[in-house]
Amino acid sequence: MRIVCQRVKEASVKVDEQVVGQIKKGYLLYVGIHVDDQIDIVKKMAEKIHNLRIFEDDEGKMNLNLSQIGGDILAISQFTLYGDTKGNNRPSFISAARPEHANALYERLILELSKHHHVEKGVFGAHMEIHSINDGPVTIIVEMN
Repeated sequence: MRIVCQRVKEASVKVDEQVVGQIKKGYLLYVGIHVDDQIDIVKKMAEKIHNLRIFEDDEGKMNLNLSQIGGDILAISQFTLYGDTKGNNRPSFISAARPEHANALYERLILELSKHHHVEKGVFGAHMEIHSINDGPVTIIVEMN
């Protein structure tokens, strides 16, 4: 599993010109599911995201996690995170999980994250427009296999 985590001041996602998810301060997560991912990876990843400390404390150090600042999560499924361009200009997506497997694990990730945070999401498999105001900018790639 691969997640691109962006610290944001706000973020929203539209499908067919309709806002389907939006948050204020928190994390915008782009979620890629690998073909070999299983539930145990999802649980570990949710715990990692929950404990990730990328918000600044009073001394300006990245020391605070999402709960400590009262932030929310907007999670967007994105199979293109497993696009492989080695040797080609056109990405290959053979490492990305098939939609039925990926959607089940994406929904499980949302469930796990929702145990600790308010989570909004996009629409799996839809064409989405994501709007965000990055804070910092701070962007962290979190990966587990």
